[in-house]
Amino acid sequence: MTYRVGARAENAPTPTAFIPDPFKRTKAPDPLQFEVNLVAEAGTKQHKTGSVSVNIPGFSPLTLYCDEQPPVGEDQAPPPLAYFCAGIGFCLMTHLTDIYTARKIEITSLKLEQRVRFATNLGHMRDFGHTTDGKTELVETHVLIESPEPRDRIEALLAEAEGACMAHFALRNPIPWTTRLVHNGTETASHAGNGA
Repeated sequence: MTYRVGARAENAPTPTAFIPDPFKRTKAPDPLQFEVNLVAEAGTKQHKTGSVSVNIPGFSPLTLYCDEQPPVGEDQAPPPLAYFCAGIGFCLMTHLTDIYTARKIEITSLKLEQRVRFATNLGHMRDFGHTTDGKTELVETHVLIESPEPRDRIEALLAEAEGACMAHFALRNPIPWTTRLVHNGTETASHAGNGA
């Protein structure tokens, strides 16, 4: 059985429900604003394929594959929460490595270990016909650094990286969100909130 995660795509996704914003360069101290766009399509069982791209020039678009475990899926690709959790950890590591490189902080080794705990009654929905609820209960991150630098400099590195990490910002702060349902070409429902 072939297990697929993703591959470089030839073209960026082309959404039909919104118009992607073009990337605009800014001058310091204005922040760089960008977006990541995804178009995903369901296949058989729990197979899903997504085309995703960052609108900053130089980033290649990707095709990502997603699945679930048997019996609902066929375990041919990572489940969606694996991408979610990996994205949290990898985003923080990106900022850690970028900051210690820019600040010339000597790092012997950097490792991140993370646990994310979820709860769902999805199985009960199948067994007993209940509606489905789910939640994220915990994000626990361990940053393991070996370095000859003084402790306060490494602590400052982590603090700056946590403040710079956009994934961690989304975990820690209420952010606006919207969901639209388009049924047979007509919007039939729209939900929104500020995350609070």
